[in-house]
Amino acid sequence: MVRLATCCCKALGLNVEGDPVLNGICHCDDCKQRTGSAFGWSAYFNDDQIAHRHGNPGTYDVDIVPAQQRYFCLSCGTTLFWKSGSFPGLTGVAGGCFVDNPLPEPTATYRDAKRCAWVSLPKTWRRE
Repeated sequence: MVRLATCCCKALGLNVEGDPVLNGICHCDDCKQRTGSAFGWSAYFNDDQIAHRHGNPGTYDVDIVPAQQRYFCLSCGTTLFWKSGSFPGLTGVAGGCFVDNPLPEPTATYRDAKRCAWVSLPKTWRRE
């Protein structure tokens, strides 16, 4: 199965093959600030699962350890994907950007200790 993730204006897109290797919700400050929300939905794919990319993204080097480089749309500002030293060989993609063919339900919650008290998640999810 091939899925397309796009920014809000569709100028930037990424086709991925198959399901993500990691599919989870993260509650760290960095993900909250990246999304402007209570958490970030991050789906990580092996680099060889990235089938095609269209558009010319801007890049932003995040000053965290390990280093992270984000790729965003220069027109609408959507952060579509990123590379992180935490996950070599993987590309992170914003889970909510798969609109036409959504990803399966996440299976994990990361940095769960920083989760907003009002956010409830399934008890079956792995917690880290």
